[in-house]
Amino acid sequence: MRIIGPDYLVFGVDDLEGSKTYLTDFGLKPVQLDETGWLFETLDGTGVIIRPKSDPKLPAPLETKNMLRQQVYGVEDMAALDAIEAEMSKDRRVTRLADGAIEFKDDLGFELRFQVTIRRPLSMPAEKINAPGAPAQRAPNELGVTDDMPALPRSLSHVVLFVPDMDKMVSFFCDRLGFVITDVLTGAGPFLRPAANDDHHTLFFIRTPAYMMGCEHLAFHMGGPTELMVAGDRFVRKGYQSFWGPGRHKFGSNWFWYFNSPLGVHFEYDADMDKHDDTWVAREAPNGPEASQMFLLQWREKWAPGGGPEGGSGKP
Repeated sequence: MRIIGPDYLVFGVDDLEGSKTYLTDFGLKPVQLDETGWLFETLDGTGVIIRPKSDPKLPAPLETKNMLRQQVYGVEDMAALDAIEAEMSKDRRVTRLADGAIEFKDDLGFELRFQVTIRRPLSMPAEKINAPGAPAQRAPNELGVTDDMPALPRSLSHVVLFVPDMDKMVSFFCDRLGFVITDVLTGAGPFLRPAANDDHHTLFFIRTPAYMMGCEHLAFHMGGPTELMVAGDRFVRKGYQSFWGPGRHKFGSNWFWYFNSPLGVHFEYDADMDKHDDTWVAREAPNGPEASQMFLLQWREKWAPGGGPEGGSGKP
């Protein structure tokens, strides 16, 4: 089934105004949908929809009270939607909406919506690097970093879910929706990608007790590691709390930087994720610090070396 990946995640939030400020400061563009709903979009149009948690336009909440209300997936065309509807209608209620999208629940009760993707094509350069032994990617006098350089999320990358029944979720997404496992962290769960996306993962499951079921984090692709670092630094300086990072994962190879949020989940900037095709053989490693990252850095205030006793100690 030609599923591309997440178009939107929908949340019912406790603090609408605080969430709006957070998402704007994170680098997403606010678009008012109606009197109570807001879309915060990336450069390709994917993003996050928020409403007050009591809004009747929202799907019902999870029993755990996690603020995630719905995952909205984009597909290539109406034929893909028809195929998903036919498969899901075998054993559950599927609602076809006026705009052609379909809605149903997965085997654990997460609300899902599938639609012809709203992703806008992007034509933007990746981060350029200069390295000995390779042709220079930046022209003479072209700077690699500036104080006012843009560093905005380009696309909604992936979703991570806490799930109490791993077998049910893997079977549902792989056997019924055509997702492929790319790698597995034993003791946590698998990384998955859909058929129409070659990113290492758009979905990751972490096995948890039932009371934790919900969204753990969502991630946004940046244009490269420098954009990630610049965006994260700006975010910290606005007063937001770093949760994990910056660093670089092993599985997926993506750079990462996670932040706490008022939506009850973590938000991640990511960059430079691996691409895979159907010849890839999934790896497996025990979950833990060694498997979770190649290296981990820590943000600190800017510093400069001094010039000795009169100009400073020269020590950080």
